[in-house]
Amino acid sequence: MNKFDYIIIGGGIIGLTIARELKKREPRSTVCVLEKEADVAAHASGRNSGVLHAGFYYTANSLKAKFTKEGNQAMRAYCQQHGLRINECGKLVVARDESELAGLEELKRRADNNGVELIWLDEGDIEVIDPNARTFRKALYSPTTASVDPIEVCQMLKHENMANGVDFRFHTRYRKHRDDLIFTSAGTYQFKYLINAAGLYADSIAHDFGFGVSYTIIPFKGMYLKYTKNKTDVATNIYPVPNLGNPFLGVHYTKTVDGSIKIGPTAIPAFWRENYSGLHGFRLKEFIQIVGYEAKLFATNSFNFRRLALEEMRKYIKSSFIGLGMSLVQHIDPQGFGPFLRAGIRAQLLHKETLELVQDFVIEGDQYSMHVLNAVSPAFTCSMPFAVYVVDQMMELRGGAIS
Repeated sequence: MNKFDYIIIGGGIIGLTIARELKKREPRSTVCVLEKEADVAAHASGRNSGVLHAGFYYTANSLKAKFTKEGNQAMRAYCQQHGLRINECGKLVVARDESELAGLEELKRRADNNGVELIWLDEGDIEVIDPNARTFRKALYSPTTASVDPIEVCQMLKHENMANGVDFRFHTRYRKHRDDLIFTSAGTYQFKYLINAAGLYADSIAHDFGFGVSYTIIPFKGMYLKYTKNKTDVATNIYPVPNLGNPFLGVHYTKTVDGSIKIGPTAIPAFWRENYSGLHGFRLKEFIQIVGYEAKLFATNSFNFRRLALEEMRKYIKSSFIGLGMSLVQHIDPQGFGPFLRAGIRAQLLHKETLELVQDFVIEGDQYSMHVLNAVSPAFTCSMPFAVYVVDQMMELRGGAIS
């Protein structure tokens, strides 16, 4: 029997930062991370853009607004402390026409409410930031947006956790639970408290414990194209004005930690949870369930899903995808893009009754377990203060620490 005070399911950024926070508070407690893959950050945490967001997209009363600003500062400090790479490239949000100016105004209001620095620029001003950026009349500049290498960060967190006594069990897939026992593909584990940070499978594990019953995960595939011609044609992150009615930010230019340029991501509805390419990760039960919900969304057109799905499917066509990126800049060589990069899957929570996408972070739990149900972008940026919040909620429900 493997007995631990705390067992965390999932070795992504949320599981790693929660483990770190637990050991900071309770150094003598025993903590184990169960991960079904061969290493940490095999899914969303290692496949995201690496952008550290500033915190101006979210309404002031949301957890995302609170934690993005704090998380940006915490992750910067962590990278500096451990000598990890960070690209202080900033971000421009540009308008393509007059209809998008109101969206810029709303983003500025949110930034001001959240205490986040966001600077108005006119068409002439943006040349100082990035002479290739294109906007209609004005744009917004975020100086605190930066880029890191997400895998590098997760590996450092893993090694720090190991040094602090956290036990990692890889190739260990959750099967089911009974009372204080977890049955896995690699044996049985006993816990005093369980934290479910399983990302794409967080909802199904939560359901086993009686939580998250109003929700299900709908996966969306995010793909990027790398600009292989050079690293100089775009100098900063360039984003369009997003549709604030859904949680996707639209196709944009990202400057990676090494200065490379890529466009993306897509938000293509996926048909099973690990629908990266081909039949990878195919499970018939998942396919039937997810396609069933997507058919409902298409029929009801909830949150304009029909339009979103059709627009996103067109992004499989490389020329169409590149065309969206070209609208944000003065010039770019459409022949300068390489093949699609490794895809990621966004584990987006859907409310089963309202058929609406859940915009904010969601956790549910009791004195025995806590379930992180919706930790999508900007969860990587938010991870450190979000972990503090999760552990605070656990301690309140338990009535204190274990050890």
